[in-house]
Amino acid sequence: MAATTSAQTATSTRSDGGGTVRMLGMVIIVAGAILSLAGIGTWFMVQSQLAAEDITVADDAAFLAGDEVDGPFSAYAQADIINHHALESSGGMTYAELDREDPVRATMMNASFLRASLFTSVVAFGVAAMAFGMGILFVLVGWALRKTGDVQVV
Repeated sequence: MAATTSAQTATSTRSDGGGTVRMLGMVIIVAGAILSLAGIGTWFMVQSQLAAEDITVADDAAFLAGDEVDGPFSAYAQADIINHHALESSGGMTYAELDREDPVRATMMNASFLRASLFTSVVAFGVAAMAFGMGILFVLVGWALRKTGDVQVV
């Protein structure tokens, strides 16, 4: 009889702790779902705003020439070709290397601003993808914790 009481006590103790683990698992699942949805929302918001600019990758770009700039790869391709064209117009000199009175300096400044904006969208796509991936990971960890909370020691 003593062995049965000991087993019942172990089951009862584990079950109580399991409730906390299950609750923590649910909190992590909810956080993961929110994070994933935020990642998806950010991706589509950045994509729609970038597409609204109606930019097309230059025909002489190294890749994705003629493609609409509405994603991370096309934004990167357009930023790359802008840099190529700007350096071509300045004789290979950057904005900082040009004389203050050089009229090409304004072109280099505009190219730099455009590239920075495009690279910002590339980073935003990356952060959105990371948020989505981390959210999925959180959901899986939360699910595993909930399953662990179901286990009872006899």
